[in-house]
Amino acid sequence: MISAKIENGLHELLSGNNVNIQPSVAELVEKATSRGEAKLSADGALTAETGKYTGRSPEDKYIVEEETSKDKIDWGKVNRPISSEIFDSLYKKVLNHLKAKEELFVFKGFAGADKNSQLSIQVVNEFAWQNLFVHNLFIRPTEEELKTHEAQFTVIAAPTFKADPAVDGTKSETFIIVSLEKRIVLIGGTEYAGEMKKSIFSVMNYLLPERGILSMHCSANVGEEGDVALFFGLSGTGKTTLSADANRKLIGDDEHGWSDHGVFNIEGGCYAKTINLSAEKEPEIYGAIRFGSVLENVVLDEKTRKPDYDDNSLTENTRAAYPIHYIDNIAVPSVAGHPKTIIFLTADAFGVLPPISKLTKEQAMYHFLSGFTSKLAGTERGVTSPEATFSTCFGAPFLPLPATVYAEMLGKNIDEHNAQVFLVNTGWTGGEYGVGKRMALKHTRTMVNAAIAGELNNVEFEENAIFGLAMPKAIDGVPTEVLNPRNAWSDPAAYDQKAKELADLFRENFKKFGHVSEDITQKGGPIA
Repeated sequence: MISAKIENGLHELLSGNNVNIQPSVAELVEKATSRGEAKLSADGALTAETGKYTGRSPEDKYIVEEETSKDKIDWGKVNRPISSEIFDSLYKKVLNHLKAKEELFVFKGFAGADKNSQLSIQVVNEFAWQNLFVHNLFIRPTEEELKTHEAQFTVIAAPTFKADPAVDGTKSETFIIVSLEKRIVLIGGTEYAGEMKKSIFSVMNYLLPERGILSMHCSANVGEEGDVALFFGLSGTGKTTLSADANRKLIGDDEHGWSDHGVFNIEGGCYAKTINLSAEKEPEIYGAIRFGSVLENVVLDEKTRKPDYDDNSLTENTRAAYPIHYIDNIAVPSVAGHPKTIIFLTADAFGVLPPISKLTKEQAMYHFLSGFTSKLAGTERGVTSPEATFSTCFGAPFLPLPATVYAEMLGKNIDEHNAQVFLVNTGWTGGEYGVGKRMALKHTRTMVNAAIAGELNNVEFEENAIFGLAMPKAIDGVPTEVLNPRNAWSDPAAYDQKAKELADLFRENFKKFGHVSEDITQKGGPIA
């Protein structure tokens, strides 16, 4: 429960004369530019730089060890415990830090488009541009809803407050601390706005399963016939790109729940990667970047103020945050029925996984728990060749509960609703990264559309000799040599060697799931 001291401290902060509650988009843009926090791009988007932190800081993320939740949390490298004493001390310091600020900005809204499981939230920001970010990313209340809004969870973001590890008990100057009991997220020392979005996602990943609702790191869209498709995948695999389809309505691009009633968006906006963005390849995302949107770490031409989406001098992780209604074709409200098709996306830089394969139930569970993609050479110091990255349930950094909780819920839903599951490789073909080439987006879209339309349910398949995956022999609009990755390599023996190398990495990673049923272990993974 929230202590009187914690609650009174927050009430005192929000009652200050420096607090702007629910400011308009125009006001936030004016404040951010006049205060020197951000610049306007030629397209009207607010453009901010986040300094040395251009991505999440997983090493600085903590969950307070509390009696009401400590036995449920999957403690370890992802979910690091921190004491209530450390949290309380930092909380007091952050509040005093914010009280001295000339202005603060408060957003009140919701997480979860399903009214039956919606979480009321508020976010306190010292930066106007970050308040616009959360205004875009979370669900905005109507005027009537705002009148009775009472926050069940509060995010307090103080980027200019830096912790002293020797005094404050943190690892660095940065901290992201979630108190599930006090219903507060405390963020300091980092300007990267994604921490606010992902902290609430982590909270929902704790709360929703307790209500029998599967929380998922995925995008979702729905066709005219009500056929829902889910797209799971780590950053850079194409979730946002592939779910933004002009022929289907977007439910959401990143975070969803799956209840007894169907699928719902947890957010009210999109947070899209913009590196190499173009109007030709991704028209929906490109068109959403306008007045009211926020660009993060995108370089502007000093004279024209035009964004250079090919410039990665600040970071490869350039982003755009915009409200979901900036996409023309969306589901309103952001809810739909039960999924008919589930797509697991992976960017395989080894170049050995099929561009598309149909999964059995056991394979679906295996690949969901594995959550594979690749870390590319050159993206981090010391990485000289592609490295396998495994993120459980395609979202390990945001899962407070044991992975099997989410996996078992997914398996149950697949069975109950007869969902068809496909593994789609948006990575490399014809050789590994540096030798082969990236899968053509037009081919990937064609394959995904065929899967969603049910065109792959009764086609002829062949089995991949290494991974045991069922590969379609032919898909209209896709060259047949692409469908079997071994045929795309000039040296089949080199393919076999590289494929077995990746298969061994899968097996080694899966050892951590020793308590998973033998059916999944033996029938779901590589066969050679």
